[in-house]
Amino acid sequence: MINAFRVSLVVGILLNAINQGTQFINGLDIIWGQVVLNFVVPYCVASYSAAMNDIESRNNDG
Repeated sequence: MINAFRVSLVVGILLNAINQGTQFINGLDIIWGQVVLNFVVPYCVASYSAAMNDIESRNNDG
């Protein structure tokens, strides 16, 4: 969970900068739903990937 959080933090910041950077810089309205999704989606992807990697590793060990 810690690694997924770290990944989502970095990727979320980058995605928000790409998607809404100009709005933020110019003081325009921010779409908060997109801000949240830009952090939640990478967290879910990183968590899913880690879980699948763990399952595959356990299957290969036994």
